[in-house]
Amino acid sequence: MNTYEQLDAWIDAHFDEQVRFLQELIRVPTDTPPGNNAPHAERTAELLHELGLDAEKHPVPAATVHAAGLESITNLVVRRKYGPGKTVLLNAHGDVVPPGEGWTKDPYGGEIDDGKIYGRASAVSKCDFSTYAFAVRALEAVARPKAGSVELLFTYDEEFGGEVGPAWLLAHQIIKPDLMIAAGFSYQVITAHNGCLQMEVTVHGQMAHAAIPESGVDALQAAVHILNALYAQNTLYKQVRSKVEGITHPYLNVGMIEGGTNTNVIPGRVTFKLDRRMIPEENPAQVET
Repeated sequence: MNTYEQLDAWIDAHFDEQVRFLQELIRVPTDTPPGNNAPHAERTAELLHELGLDAEKHPVPAATVHAAGLESITNLVVRRKYGPGKTVLLNAHGDVVPPGEGWTKDPYGGEIDDGKIYGRASAVSKCDFSTYAFAVRALEAVARPKAGSVELLFTYDEEFGGEVGPAWLLAHQIIKPDLMIAAGFSYQVITAHNGCLQMEVTVHGQMAHAAIPESGVDALQAAVHILNALYAQNTLYKQVRSKVEGITHPYLNVGMIEGGTNTNVIPGRVTFKLDRRMIPEENPAQVET
């Protein structure tokens, strides 16, 4: 067998072990919000140590984490230096949005049924924790590299933007990669990706009793006008095409809305949060404006 075939054979031989590793990662919740993710980092470091991969722990100061809207974060770095050469960084995130409703399996159980594993982050991105870890083990067992370095970066701030994840580690020069592979859905080398602008909009009205609605100003009705205008933008965005292969067009999503005080009260205040994805050709400042 050539080296690639040997690598495949090693992965196949350790597949069950890799699945068990992933199950353990799934069983520690990392719902974000609220974002209490340090316990998962501690458990991950234990599991990595059992595989012979020691992780550096980089806790982010509590004040910085709280300012980002999260509760706790410890980022992990595993460094494997083989010799002179470039550093390839494999990045994955352990945080995940809450499970929502309608589950027929335990979202933190890691249960296997009919060849499929069920649980939050089993697809994105705790699976990448396991994939990267076992890829490095296979590399060292089969290829025994003598040049370059591989670093595993396991962070916990993807859902909220990465400012206390990869950005914090880069700003503090804890990581200095030459090349990076990140969690994603593209099996190709890329040079660009969509940008993301998230905004919170508050619409102010004036509360009044529903029996005399004309005495108030309905913030929810006003918000509906704004939302309809925003959703109409998606039709226009589809006419804007990126020249970057694999990227299509800009788009917008309103993911949260809250407001009002009671059923029989004219809403005096409504807040919604929107997510605007930008193509590389767009100017972020103009998009925000």
